This record gives sequence, C-alpha cells and structure tokens, in this order.
Amino acid sequence: MQLIGPAEQPFENELDVIQSLVDLEGARILELGCGAAEKTQQLVALAPTLSITASEVDLIQHEKNLANAIERVTFKSYGAEAIDEADASFDGVMMFKSLHHVPLDQLDQAFSEIERVLKPGGWVYISEPVFAGAFNEVIRIFHDEEHVRKEAFAAIERAVASERFNLSEERFFLTRIKMNHFQQFEDRLLNVTHTEHNLTDAQYQEVQRRFESNRSDEGFVFDIPNRVDLLSLR
Repeated sequence: MQLIGPAEQPFENELDVIQSLVDLEGARILELGCGAAEKTQQLVALAPTLSITASEVDLIQHEKNLANAIERVTFKSYGAEAIDEADASFDGVMMFKSLHHVPLDQLDQAFSEIERVLKPGGWVYISEPVFAGAFNEVIRIFHDEEHVRKEAFAAIERAVASERFNLSEERFFLTRIKMNHFQQFEDRLLNVTHTEHNLTDAQYQEVQRRFESNRSDEGFVFDIPNRVDLLSLR
C-alpha cells in the first residue's frame, strides 16, 4: 500500500472509477459522511436498483438533506465510529473524503463498525484526497489536513494487517477543480457549517493571495491527486 501515488497519474471521473471497481446494481450501500449528498445523488443515478443509507454527523447539513428527499436514499445522522445499524445489513460501505474526519482515536473503532454492518463478502470503497498540490498549499493555511490524512491511511493499513479485510485494489488518479473567482472558494471551503475556521485577517489575505496566484486563462484550476482503497471482508 502507498500513501502517495506515482508522479504521472491519469485524469479520471470518479464515477467511472467506482463503476470499474464495484457492482452497485441491487446493492444496499451505506455512505458515511455524505455531506451535501452530491455524490449520493450521482450514485443513485448510476444504478436504478441501488439503495443508499447516507449518514452525516453535521446536524445542520443533515437537516438540509432531510428537506431534500432523494428517491432510494435514507438520510441518517451518526459517525463511522458508532454506526446505528444492524449487523450484516449492507453489501458495501462508501466513504468519499470523509475517513480523515473521523476522530483519530476512533479510526480503528470505525473499521470495527464497518466490519460489523457488512454482509459476508461485503466491500469498503474509501476515497481520500492525497495531501499534495497547489490546492493544499492554499487550504493548509487555515485547515492543515496532512496529519489526519496520514492517520486515516495508517488506519486502513491496520485494518488490512489485522486480516479482517483484504486490499482488493488501490487506485491513484487526478481530478480537476475549476473556479471562476475567490468567492466560489470562500463559499465551498470557508463558509462550511461543519467546521469553524476563524481565520485572522492575515490568514484570510494569505489564503486569497495563494488562491489568486493560480489564475489562468481558464480561471482558477487545481489538479487534485486522489487515492481509492477497495477493501473486502475476509
């Protein structure tokens, strides 16, 4: 297993990556850390017979999700470390950029919970951003995630080493974020409800300076390295 992938990586749409790795048709999926449920909506559109239980610990966002019902999706609120579901009730568990948000001292408990709620032969799809590139140099001023992302990866390694899970595949690829102006960055990253960043004036100005330094003819373009670990129950 590798924390960071090779220097040369392909650009891929993550939906294509998902379809190449797991069969969603007829599956019952648990999505942990669904956020605003953007990926949730994309997943149900991919597979007409898929059903998803989508959980989010941010209660403000959870209330918004409840107010915007999605067919074949049930919204709940709990963390990966305390999954309020019956044993052996899901075919797969999916986490999109959310594992590193689990409290570090409860990462191993989260994998125990995931193991518990999976059916025999179940799988875990974990997608994590790799801490590298220009975008991270912008956000690390107010939200340095290098340590927590390394800890999340170490927890995946421990889950595999424990022989509870097999590593079925590890995939590295790039995605691209395009923004037209700093306000978009501010709305997406600074004005979130799940974290209070409390930037000083100096920090805010430095964030804006670093963001603006990435201006191009296409706007503000950031290439994001990603790692996907697909695990399966032994």
